[in-house]
Formats: sequence, structure tokens, C-alpha cells
Amino acid sequence: MPIRTRRAVLAAALGFAAAAPLAAARADDRPVTPEERRQIEATLRQEGFTRWGKMEFDDGGYFEVDDAVGADGRKYDLKLSRVDFSVLSRELDN
Repeated sequence: MPIRTRRAVLAAALGFAAAAPLAAARADDRPVTPEERRQIEATLRQEGFTRWGKMEFDDGGYFEVDDAVGADGRKYDLKLSRVDFSVLSRELDN
């Protein structure tokens, strides 16, 4: 194999190796516990949300709730505090 080809293969392999920790970090997200789910759902109801989708604890230190339907009928992706379950951010889900 020519040296240029070997270098290209090595560069590609190193690129994949560098990206592997990013994929592993995402794998650290975990499902919520039953108690966390209860508290998250209480917050969502209090904030006027009527339905919601997937919930997980993000490795960034907060809870995520996908497709939460607000009182306005629109869907939002939410981030909630791991400390008091308050809504930290809501992003309109297109």
C-alpha cells in the first residue's frame, strides 16, 4: 500500500477514535427513575403541559423532556433542573 494511502487510512482511524468519546458521552444519558418521573410530571402539570414524550437524565446534569404539549397546544423540548425539577428552558419543537 502506498504511503499516502496508509497515511489517509491512519488519519481516518484517528478521526474515528477521536469521535468515540463523544458517542460514549451520549451513552451516559439514562432513563429517569419512577420517583424522578413523578416529580417531573408534577412540574409539567403545574406548568400547564398536558402531554409529553420521552424523559431522560442528560449527562450534562439536567432532565430532558421531549414533545411536551403546552397549554397553547404547541410542542416543546424541555430541560429541567436536577435539583428542584423547575423548567430551565423550553424550545419550540418544530
